[in-house]
Amino acid sequence: MALSDSVTTCLSQPVHYAICKLGFEKKDTYDINNILSGNGEVYWQAVTEHVCYLESDQSVDYIESIRSLGPVCESVNLHFKSLTKEQFIIQYASWLHWTNCTEVFLEVFDTLQYTQTTGVALGLMKLTSCLERALGDVYLLKGHDCPFLLRDLLASEQLAVVFGQAVMNVLRIFIGSPYGLNLRNVLWHGFASPQEVPAKYCAMLLFLTAGLGQLLQTYLLQTKCILRHRPYVIFVSLEELDVFPGKYLAINLNNETLSIAEELVKLSSFVLKTMLPFWIAALTAFKQSRYADSVILLLPQLEVGLRLLFTTTNKCPNRLLTAESSAFYTTFDEMLAKHLDNEEVNQLPVVLEEPAMASEFLWDFLNHQEGPRVRDRLSHGEINLEAFPREVANQIFAFAITLLYRFSDENMFSLEEHTVIKPLMNCASCYQSRFHPISRLKKQVLECMKSVHLWSGLPTVPEEQVQTIKGLEENAEVSTLILMVSEITSQLLQYMPQNCCSPEDPINSVLTERLLTELCDTRVCTLYSPRPVLEIVVILRKISTQCHQVSEQVIASAEVRYTQWVNKTLRSRQRHNYLRMLNRCYLFLFIKHINAIQNAFECNSVHAVCKKNPFDYHQYLKFLKLVLQYTENLVTYTSPEKNKWDETVELTNKALIKIRKISTRKLMLMHLAT
Repeated sequence: MALSDSVTTCLSQPVHYAICKLGFEKKDTYDINNILSGNGEVYWQAVTEHVCYLESDQSVDYIESIRSLGPVCESVNLHFKSLTKEQFIIQYASWLHWTNCTEVFLEVFDTLQYTQTTGVALGLMKLTSCLERALGDVYLLKGHDCPFLLRDLLASEQLAVVFGQAVMNVLRIFIGSPYGLNLRNVLWHGFASPQEVPAKYCAMLLFLTAGLGQLLQTYLLQTKCILRHRPYVIFVSLEELDVFPGKYLAINLNNETLSIAEELVKLSSFVLKTMLPFWIAALTAFKQSRYADSVILLLPQLEVGLRLLFTTTNKCPNRLLTAESSAFYTTFDEMLAKHLDNEEVNQLPVVLEEPAMASEFLWDFLNHQEGPRVRDRLSHGEINLEAFPREVANQIFAFAITLLYRFSDENMFSLEEHTVIKPLMNCASCYQSRFHPISRLKKQVLECMKSVHLWSGLPTVPEEQVQTIKGLEENAEVSTLILMVSEITSQLLQYMPQNCCSPEDPINSVLTERLLTELCDTRVCTLYSPRPVLEIVVILRKISTQCHQVSEQVIASAEVRYTQWVNKTLRSRQRHNYLRMLNRCYLFLFIKHINAIQNAFECNSVHAVCKKNPFDYHQYLKFLKLVLQYTENLVTYTSPEKNKWDETVELTNKALIKIRKISTRKLMLMHLAT
C-alpha cells in the first residue's frame, strides 16, 4: 500500500484532539440570546466570560477556553442556519463592511447553509485571509508597519486599544496562536482534511467578525478616526509568469485536460487520499472560472504532496504531522531549503529532479521577494479575490499537473493523454528561475542596454555647428580615456563567445545586442546561492540600476535640449553645455556597454566568488563598491540640475584606471571562472 493511501490524518494527536474533539465535549445547549440581542448586537462581555485563564500567570488557558466555547460556537452555527440570506444581510451585512470584502463573508454564510466540507474549509481560509487584512488596516490607525504574522498582529497593543484585550484573547483561541485551534495555519498549510474542519468554528469566526465591526464603529465615532483600506496588490507583468505557454494553456487547459487531471489525482502517489476532495473541489472551481478559489484550494495540497515526498525521501515520517506549539511546522520554506534542521542535505530537490522545474518554480512563485508570492498574497488578504487573474491560476494548475504526472504510473495513460501532457512536461524540463536576484540582474542588464541603444536615434545638431564652438576639441584626457576603453575592450574579447566578436573591430563587437543576449541566456545556478554570491549580485544590480538611470537622463536631456536648440531658446552657456554633452556621448556609449558586458560576465561567473580567500573577496567587494560610487556620481553629474559633462570625463578616467588595473591583474570573477 502506498504511503499516500495509508495516511489517515496529518494532524498530530494533540492537535486533532483540540480541533475535532475538545470543543464537542460539553454537551450543554447554549442560548444564543445570551450573546446576541434581537437586532444583532453582540454581547461581548458574555462571550469573553468563556475565556479561561491559568492561575499561575493569568495567561489564556487555551484548552479550557476551547472546551468552554464549544457550545457557544454550536449555538452560533445553528442560529445562522435558521436565518435566510435576506435576514442575515439585514442583521449583519453592515457590520461586515469594515472588512472591505463583505461579499466574501456573505459567501461564507451561504456555505454554512449546506455544510459541504471542502466549502467550509475554503470559507475559513478566505475568511481568515480577509479578516487578517482588515485587522491590519485597523492596526494602522494606531501604529506603523503592520506585522507580517497574524500571531504578532493579534498580540499587538494597537488592536488591544481598539477592541480590548479580552476580545483579542477570544480571537487568539481560534486563529493566530499555536496554542489554540490555530485554524488559519492548519488549513493554509494543508494539515487538515475536509472532514476535520468543524463548521461551527467557521460560523463563530463569521459571528466574531461582525462583532468586531460593532466595536470598531464605536471606536471610530469616539475618536473621529477614519479607517482607510490599503490598496490590493496587483500582479503586474503577467507575461513574466508565463512559464507554461500561455497560448497552449488558453486553448488546452480545458475540460478535456482537466478530466485527465482528475484521473491523475485519483492515481498519483503525490495525492493523500484523505485530501482527494480538496483536489476535486479545486478542479471544479477552475472549471467554473473561480480562479482565486481554485488556487486557494490547490496551494495547500501542493504543500501536502511535497511534504509527503519530503518526509519519505528524508526518512522523517513524523514530520508529516502537524507540529506541536513548541516546534515548527514542516512548510514550503523548510522543504525547499538546502539542509534539514539536523544539517543533513535535503533530498527533496533530488527527487524533484533539481535543477529542473519544481524547486525553481516553487521558489519563483512562492518565495522570491520579487516574484508573485502567490501563497503569501492570498493567505494574508493582499489580493482582490474577485479579480484574481486566470493567467496565474493557469500556471499553478499546469505546474500541479506536471507533479501529478511525474508521480504517477505512466503506463496507465494512453498515447493521446501523453500528447496532452507532453507540452507541459517539456516546459518543466527546461525551466529557469525568473525571480531569483541573479535572474533579475540579467533582466536589468538587458533593459539597460535597450535604453542605451536608443542613443543612436537621438536627434542631434549638424556636426559642423559643433565644430564651430571653441573648447569642444578633444583634449589629452579624452584621448587617454579612448585608449583605455579600447584596451579594456580588447581584454574582454578573449572571454566573449566567438560568434559574437571580431578581433578586427573589438569596440564595435561589444555594441552588438546579440552578445549581451547570449551572455544573459547562459544558465547560472540560482538554487541555494551562498551569501557571498548574493552580496555580489546586490551590488551588481545597484550598478545596473545607476547605469540605466544615467542612460535615461541622457535621453531626456538630449531630447529637451534639441527642441530648445531648434527653437533657439538656449542661452549661450546652455548651447555650449548641450554641445559638450553631444561631444561626450559617444564615449559614454562605449563605457555603458563595457559596464553592461562586465556585469553580464560577472553575473555568469558569480559563483567563482566562493573560490576567493577572505582577503581577495573583500578587495573585490571594495572594487565593486568603487564602481558603484562612480555610477552614482555619474547619475548626479548627468542629471538635468547639474549637466557637468567635462567633470564626467574626469570621473570616468579615474574609474577606468581602477577597472583596467583589476582587469589586468585578472582579479574579476570571469577570470577565476575560466
